[in-house]
Order: sequence, then structure tokens, then C-alpha cells
Amino acid sequence: MTATTINPEEIGKFQKMADEWWDPTGKFRPLHKFNPVRLAYIREKVIAHYGLDERAMHPFKGLRLLDIGCGGGLLCEPMARLGADVVGADAGEKNVKIAALHAEQAGLDIDYRATTAEALAEAGEQFDVVLNMEVVEHVSDVSLYLESCCRLVKPGGLMFVATINRTARAYALAIIGAEYVLRWLPKGTHQYEKLVTPQEITSITRRNGMHVIDKTGVTFNPLKDQWGKSRDMAVNYMLLLGKDA
Repeated sequence: MTATTINPEEIGKFQKMADEWWDPTGKFRPLHKFNPVRLAYIREKVIAHYGLDERAMHPFKGLRLLDIGCGGGLLCEPMARLGADVVGADAGEKNVKIAALHAEQAGLDIDYRATTAEALAEAGEQFDVVLNMEVVEHVSDVSLYLESCCRLVKPGGLMFVATINRTARAYALAIIGAEYVLRWLPKGTHQYEKLVTPQEITSITRRNGMHVIDKTGVTFNPLKDQWGKSRDMAVNYMLLLGKDA
């Protein structure tokens, strides 16, 4: 039996909500609120790493980019607008169909595929930038998933990882608070035992030719009703990893 990172239960959760991917007031509202800080961080770091012109209309032109676990395409579309050649991959076929339809309606050329990280790696695919955002906590085999993602990064390329830390505070805020009290997310969206620490991610990726370039926490400011970068990585965090040349 071929090893897989697919967790059918997790895929089922998101496919049930797939029709709401592009509704900023629906079940994916937290991702819509979270997107500006993610996008700003990706844009800043990619431009700095590759020495691109930040004033250009399409600064990512010439870069091949993968969004693994792309869902409805909330990151793929902005990346395409920045000029990148974008592949959006998701194990949920319904997610991919909705993403492709939305991109077509927006006049964007994005290569959406219903596939997995390990399948892409086995096919020998490689990218200048891999976006691995809010996915690792939903896969069945974290080691296989991260190893496959590392293989997808070209030598000298970048991988962004965003997820939730496995801490008592993350359990209180990201699970009890977000799912049961504030009801930002459907109950059961996250399971504490499946959350992954920064140390676990860096340990696996280091063994697979990656090194940490940057790391940041992401926290929510209720007074401003927005997310922002923070030195506090106890709940949400992002890692920027570079592939050894």
C-alpha cells in the first residue's frame, strides 16, 4: 500500500464547506481576515530573497509557485496577480473545481490540480516558492507530508509554512475560543493532538535540506479587528524556510 498524507475525514470537513470559500462572511471568514498579513509577508520575503522590483506591477513574473492544500484559491489568485506561474493543489476535488471556476471568472490562468504533495514530488515537480499554509495540521502523516514538500522546492528556493502551535494557549484560543466560544470556525476544525510545533517542523525540514530564514507569530487584535505579525509564536505562527543550494 502506497504511503499517503490524505486524511479522508479532514478532506471531508472542508469539502462540505467548499461552496463558501469565497464568502468573506461565511465559514472561511477567519481565512479572509487572515489573508492580508499572510500576503504581505509572502510578498515581502519573496521580493527580498529573489531581489525583485517591489514597485513592479507583476514582481513575481518568472517564478513558479505552488500552493499546496490550496482550498478555494484564496492565496493562488493574489499570487497569480503578482505575476507568478501558479499551481494550486488540493486533495479535495470539489475545492479544486470551485477554485478553478472562480479563477476563470476572474480571468486568471491558474493550474489547479486534485493531487497531493507526495504525488507531485514523485512526478519530479519543483517550484521556486512553495506555500504550505494551514495544511500540516490536517494531514495523516506529518513527516511524509513535510518531506514531500521539501522535495518540491528548487535548490535555493523558498517554502512558507503557517500553522497553529501545540500549546495550552493555542488550545484555549484557537480551539475552545475560536470554535466553541466565538464560533469563528465550525466545531472540530482543529484537533489539539494534530497541531505541530515549530521545532517539529524545523527538525523534519532540516533533515530534508531546508534551513530557517525567518519566523514570526501572528496574533489577532480585537480592537482593530485584524491580524498582525508578532514575536509571540505560542498560537499562530509562520516559518520561512530556504532550500540549500
